[in-house]
Amino acid sequence: MIWKNNTQNSSLKPIKRSKFRLIIGKVYYTLSRYMFWLSGRVKFAHKQSNQYLEYVNFSHKTPLLRQLKDVDMQYQHNKIINLKLAVNKLDGVVIKPGETFSYWKLIGRPSVKKGYVPGMVLYCGTYTMGTGGGLCQLSNLIYWMTLHTPLTVVERYRHSFDVFPDSNRTQPFGSGATCVFPYRDLMIKNDTNEDFQLKVKAGHSYLEGSWLSNSKPIYRYEIIEKNHQFKSEYWGGFSRHNELYRRRYTIEGVLIDEEYITENHALMMYSPFLDSSLSDKLKK
Repeated sequence: MIWKNNTQNSSLKPIKRSKFRLIIGKVYYTLSRYMFWLSGRVKFAHKQSNQYLEYVNFSHKTPLLRQLKDVDMQYQHNKIINLKLAVNKLDGVVIKPGETFSYWKLIGRPSVKKGYVPGMVLYCGTYTMGTGGGLCQLSNLIYWMTLHTPLTVVERYRHSFDVFPDSNRTQPFGSGATCVFPYRDLMIKNDTNEDFQLKVKAGHSYLEGSWLSNSKPIYRYEIIEKNHQFKSEYWGGFSRHNELYRRRYTIEGVLIDEEYITENHALMMYSPFLDSSLSDKLKK
């Protein structure tokens, strides 16, 4: 199984780039991505069907509204608008054997013309507002679900910064997938011999999803974290690190094997030594 990630050095330091360098970099990577899409080297999934496949491989849901420190809740509500537009492009997409799912190729550029509104976007260790903001919640959900299937993640990125302290976290640190149109993509290949189908919905309170297939699953999966640590960096800040592994079991619960998935390294934008009560307050 192939795991392409934005793994970095375990020793981190903030990098300040000029506005010109950031613009040139964005143009270069955007053009490179469009050329890749047009190259024909990859067979991309594109078919959507409202007839869902029979068997559920894995399902998950995440709350649509979360109170974050100093973030106007209006942007959380805007996020829901953006998610509903993106979900319409992804719900029912079928990945046939040998095909690759591309998050951004299917959704397209989030623009005002398409109905996208300003939402929260994490950027260089803080947050800002941008058209289509909040779509990382959808890529996070899809990535997490994919880890519990035999599908292969061929491209995934994680935020280089850990912006908010944990609050009621139910998944390991670094188990999401950040997205920036079009060059920070989430791509998933179907290396199996059967069809898989994505089912996603922005409901009343939750973003919900499932990976479906046309055959009954023969394995179940568990994602575990190892070597989780906080480091005090020489330049005065803190960084966070861990490794993720995946355990594969028979349906009856017998462990078959364990494989490495990825390692995560991020600069922390808060002190890791806050007591739990203060940490909770920072999330409100």
